[in-house]
Amino acid sequence: MREEPAAFRRRLGVGALALGMLVSPAQAFAQAKTPTVEDLQHQIDELKAQIRVLTQNQRAAAPSTSANQPAANQSAATIAPAPVTTNQTPAPDTQVAAAAPAILASPAQTATPAATPTAAPPVALAAATPPADKPWYERINVRGYTQLRLNEIISGDATARDGVSRLRSPGDGGITDEGNFTFRRIRLVFSGDLSDSISFYFQPDFAVAVSNQSAGERREGFAQLRDAYVDWSPWADRRFRFRFGQQKVPFGWENLQSSSNRLTLDRSDGINSAIPGERDLGVTAFFTPAAVQRIWDRLEDDGQKLFGNYGAFGFGLYNGQGVNRPERNNDLMSVAMATWPFELDGLGTTFAGQVLEVGASGMRNRVRPEIRTGGVSDASFRDDRVGVHLSLYPQPFGLQAEWNWGRGPEYDPLLGTIRTRSLSGGYVQAMGRVRQSPLGPFMPYVRWQTYRGGWKAIVNAPRLETDEIELGIEFQPIEELELTLAYADMTRREADERRFGRAEGDVIRAQLQWNY
Repeated sequence: MREEPAAFRRRLGVGALALGMLVSPAQAFAQAKTPTVEDLQHQIDELKAQIRVLTQNQRAAAPSTSANQPAANQSAATIAPAPVTTNQTPAPDTQVAAAAPAILASPAQTATPAATPTAAPPVALAAATPPADKPWYERINVRGYTQLRLNEIISGDATARDGVSRLRSPGDGGITDEGNFTFRRIRLVFSGDLSDSISFYFQPDFAVAVSNQSAGERREGFAQLRDAYVDWSPWADRRFRFRFGQQKVPFGWENLQSSSNRLTLDRSDGINSAIPGERDLGVTAFFTPAAVQRIWDRLEDDGQKLFGNYGAFGFGLYNGQGVNRPERNNDLMSVAMATWPFELDGLGTTFAGQVLEVGASGMRNRVRPEIRTGGVSDASFRDDRVGVHLSLYPQPFGLQAEWNWGRGPEYDPLLGTIRTRSLSGGYVQAMGRVRQSPLGPFMPYVRWQTYRGGWKAIVNAPRLETDEIELGIEFQPIEELELTLAYADMTRREADERRFGRAEGDVIRAQLQWNY
């Protein structure tokens, strides 16, 4: 029977033990009789014969071992040999040596495989070395959300004859006399860090409608670019950032707040008319002091609906024609915004944990609206505004308000042309927050809004005259689902310069949002 290399080394250890015992007089005299010189020579001859046999067996077994055992198993056997048994019975005079294999096993093992444990240190060093940074494509985050809506005009001017306003809203094309379910938004967001100082953000929307696809009919479900920008942070703390690309313009607190995070279904006409679509192509510089970031982090951890981290201070330059529209007048729009949260704990226990955020924004622009005959107007119109905002985060009651004033393009029906005219509008909103209930967390709200002025993103910049009260409630039974139910009492002038007067009516609305 062929023996393994480990067995061969164990037998060498046994032989060495025997030789050590022979040269030790004390151990020799411990035997039943004192061996003679002839006896000792006889034992040595037998050990030599066994060693020759073991050597021959080891050489014969080496090829089969290397062919049948993986290298890793050989290494493991070399470093930690298993105990070996033998079928051979030792001679009577050698039983003393075989009786105590542990006494000399350690010297025998350390003598034979002494060089092999040197393979262990590289393994330990590799484990101690910190892992290399992941490549940028492994640091990409993917998320998104979808909003399914149902609008129903339950009373009022759902239809009207030509030239008279119908109950419609520029914030939601699904409010019609014939509509039911619509996809309001289908967003997918890709974001991540390209390096320690560079990050990116990319967001398309797959719920865009395109008109005049078939004899004037519109088609839905088209993809459109919403955001595509890169941030550069010159310093490691990222308090100061430059943003390049298509992005949200820092005018209006509500405009900057994500639609996935906003409590009301649509933004107010007065604030959103400044930057319809909320975005433009350009560059922005943001700065956020550490004290402000600390407060915002605390509010975010508490689950509050923030406006998004667009800096406590922001200044930007943009084309000024609006989202996904080419520049037309070689004139840049400039926008500046400042906002600051104040902790109200010092006012007493009633205000413990409350935060009041206040700020202002301003914009200067020249814009060429689209005209009914095709293309854009030959002239550029002033588009300048200043606004203020206030937000008392609900804990459990809150208040939010914005207002802006300015001048912008508006269609004049008497002259039959677009003129620069004054505008103003805003909203006041009260809300509450219930953190626990049998239906999960929920937030009731009520909002009043008003606006008088043009809407520059619609053909011929028609005038809007909006007065609306909306009551609603948002439920979140699980983290991935949000259900909003709302009722609105609307009085609006339709966003079409060919229709006059104001429509009135009541609208029931529902939205299911799922986050992923």
